[in-house]
Order: sequence, then structure tokens, then C-alpha cells
Amino acid sequence: MASITKSGIATGYRSGHVTTRHELKARAASAKGNNKSKHNVFVRELIREVVGFAPYERRIMELLKNSRDKRARKLGKKRLGTLRRSKRKVDELTDVLAASRRH
Repeated sequence: MASITKSGIATGYRSGHVTTRHELKARAASAKGNNKSKHNVFVRELIREVVGFAPYERRIMELLKNSRDKRARKLGKKRLGTLRRSKRKVDELTDVLAASRRH
């Protein structure tokens, strides 16, 4: 929702006392998972190698192999909650498939 500036007039569309907006600091939670240090990348690769893929990730990769991209995104959305997360996951798994084809 866009913020509407107040006019200082008691009635009307922009009614209300004129105030200054506080700029909030970015929360630490919004930076979670964005640490791309060399050590962190190594640890994540190691965990992926040892643990492998979740069942829904394997199913998405199977859908991608059969060129059912829309269905893969839809499944990802159901499992992950938002289409943005789903698209990111599908892109990640597409890269994994491409890398496995190269080797």
C-alpha cells in the first residue's frame, strides 16, 4: 500500500496531522541465507552432496526433464508457499540438471 502524505486538514482525502515518517532499519531476518562466503558455499555443497534432494525437488526435476515447466512451478508453489520462491527453486534445479547433463 502506498503511503499518502497528510495535508494537515481535518477532512478530505489526505486528512490528518502532518507527521514525518520513520525509516526503519532492515531486519536481520531479511539477510538470512544471503551469506555467500567461500566457507558457506563449501558447506552447502557438501550438505547437498551428502543429503541429496528432497522428494519434492526430485519430482520437480522429473517434471523438468519431461519439459513440464509450468507444472514444476505449480508444484513448487504448493510446496514452498510463493511463486517467487518456486521460480527460484525451479531455476536452481534446472541448473543442477544442466550440470548433470554436462558430466
